[in-house]
Amino acid sequence: MGHKLFIFGYGFSSQAIARECQGQFEEIFGTSRRAEKAQSLRAEGLSGLVFNGEELSEATKAALGETTHMVVSIAPGEQDPVLAIMGNDLKAVCPSLEWVGYLSTVGVYGNHDGAWVDEDTEPKPVSQRSIQRVTAENAWLEACEAADVQCAIFRLSGIYGPGRNTFTTIETGKSRRMVKPGQVFNRIHRDDIGTAVARAIAIGATGVFNITDDMPAPPQDLVTFAHELMGREPPPEIDFETTDISSMARSFYGENKRVSNAKSKSVLDMEYQWPDYVTSLKRMWDEESWK
Repeated sequence: MGHKLFIFGYGFSSQAIARECQGQFEEIFGTSRRAEKAQSLRAEGLSGLVFNGEELSEATKAALGETTHMVVSIAPGEQDPVLAIMGNDLKAVCPSLEWVGYLSTVGVYGNHDGAWVDEDTEPKPVSQRSIQRVTAENAWLEACEAADVQCAIFRLSGIYGPGRNTFTTIETGKSRRMVKPGQVFNRIHRDDIGTAVARAIAIGATGVFNITDDMPAPPQDLVTFAHELMGREPPPEIDFETTDISSMARSFYGENKRVSNAKSKSVLDMEYQWPDYVTSLKRMWDEESWK
């Protein structure tokens, strides 16, 4: 039997992962909550399956029985939905499983007041969703160790790509230039996520990897630069402290740090194609790949 990849939660990032991994696998499975979406994956050369987060269909069980590599791209609740159903004995459901990749977030590091963090930094999550991510990371590491399966955790920064970026925010009239002194964010283009996961699979990489760009930067700088590229006047600066924003958006600003990607470069031999917002926004605008 050849290698088969199973992607739980086929969404924005998973598209790039599947595309990058196509040559490595005999078959790639992807799940969606909706039957129509699962059906549409065939057009991308994938085998689409429905996963509602509560039970495994017979077709899904059959696919997992042949799965050698798995990528999990579903946000956890109180516990990870995949592990909740599969239980901690991964080999009972996936007897051929060799490697698991879990997509997490740099949010697990919490707030460091703009200081640099790397994979050796102790997670100290602030928001509820980041606390749940740390719990899920640990649960996957434990389940994989118990099953003698390799496990890699990918901590991703703010994800952007076609149809989801600063230009599209401007086009939909939702762009704001919000300023919080000292605040910086890292970002990552979804294609670089695809490359990182494909490289990790190819070498059987294990452990934690930050997959993120080279240039943590204030969010208002991106808004200004994107407007310049579009030949438009940027919106006025507004003060973060007095602006009316959702509690979710406000919580993102409570986690201020600079995230290092050095380990991904040395271990995965990553060459980021979208290394910083200046290069990325310019390239997306020139190629029209932002749409």
